[in-house]
Amino acid sequence: MVQDNQAPIRIALLGAGTVGSQTARLLVEQHDELVHRIGRDYRIVGIATLDPVNDPWIDQSLLTRDTAELCTRADIVIELIGGIEPARTFVLKAIESGASVVTANKALLAKHGQEIYKAAREHGVDIFFEAAVGGAIPIVRPLRESFAGDKINSMLGIVNGTTNYILDEMTTKGLDFDIALREAQEKGYAEADPTGDIEGYDAANKAAIMATLAFHTQVGIDDVSVEGITKITAADIAAATAEHKVIKLLAVVEHNEAGVSARVYPALINENHPLASVHGSFNAVFIKAKEADDIMLYGRGAGGAPTASAVVGDVVMAARNIVSGTTATGIQTYNTLPLAPADASKAAFAVRFLIHDKPGVLASIAEEFANHGISINGVNQDLQPTQHDPGYSGELQQLRIVTHLCDEVTLRKTVDAVCKLECVSGEPSILRVLD
Repeated sequence: MVQDNQAPIRIALLGAGTVGSQTARLLVEQHDELVHRIGRDYRIVGIATLDPVNDPWIDQSLLTRDTAELCTRADIVIELIGGIEPARTFVLKAIESGASVVTANKALLAKHGQEIYKAAREHGVDIFFEAAVGGAIPIVRPLRESFAGDKINSMLGIVNGTTNYILDEMTTKGLDFDIALREAQEKGYAEADPTGDIEGYDAANKAAIMATLAFHTQVGIDDVSVEGITKITAADIAAATAEHKVIKLLAVVEHNEAGVSARVYPALINENHPLASVHGSFNAVFIKAKEADDIMLYGRGAGGAPTASAVVGDVVMAARNIVSGTTATGIQTYNTLPLAPADASKAAFAVRFLIHDKPGVLASIAEEFANHGISINGVNQDLQPTQHDPGYSGELQQLRIVTHLCDEVTLRKTVDAVCKLECVSGEPSILRVLD
């Protein structure tokens, strides 16, 4: 799109929900300050929304339902619709029309990132998405720029505020999962349908983006192994607390000799680990780099205003590039690194079984672990007199086994074999143990 270099930069906003309305507010309230930072005036030329908007900082005359048309008359398009479609169609329409794009849409980038990055390169425009990972925390730009002279070996982070809030409430207040979830919904930390958060899918989208940026290789949502927190019980929390550990839902991306891996899972971490002190709905990402060593980024991972601050920061960067007639370095995926096989990564695991309280049970279970070549590091048993197993008149115990390092494939085969024993009841709990 050819524009007079003295004319105001035209900004289109797609979506006027929680983040969209806060983005509009910042662009209006901070107009004079942002103009100084950009070096040229800007104006909002339209706000696409299907729903009525009554926010005082949104000019009603700018509202439109013709989102596709709006994408063709802007220099910067801010996509805050969310989801895959029609967001993908509108983003590509904006890029093909010569507009730079700012988005917070992690699901879109995790699924169609390569297509969008390629389109931006071919049309000579910018694609910025700081708010897509970690809300207000600056993660994307450091990965694109600050670590350009270094090599990242791994990243692990708490990148979903909803699940962190739930686990933190279970830990600090002793709440059951269902009660903590309901409380999160009442406070606005969780959606009415929390599936994307509690099943780990939101964090998985972010893990795919993190791995792509960190290792310069294409990693999509389908490459991410995902496990949520719905199986975490008060008993798991109590056992962790007794061992001076906490349970966190982590997004973990790694690059080693076996290749690249991206996983999301709940894990036990030592209470002295920096991530253990991340409470409530806050997020944090722990980076291990070859030269810079250990770095942790921490802050608000969600919320309208914090996320909008990251969006507007990207708008300023895109606008500055328009003023200077340049674009940022594109998303570089020059590597074609293999995906690490599932059995390449080794970890210690804590497995909790519900077992019959009678002689010989522990020996039978230990024998299955030995038969599969898994070494046991520790065993703990707690009587559970209020639980019962149909067909068994005795009491039940919780048996918690902590292993030495082993691969997950073998571990799960072992657990499946143990669960087939008549003395084992219910579904086991499996947690990784991180140093």
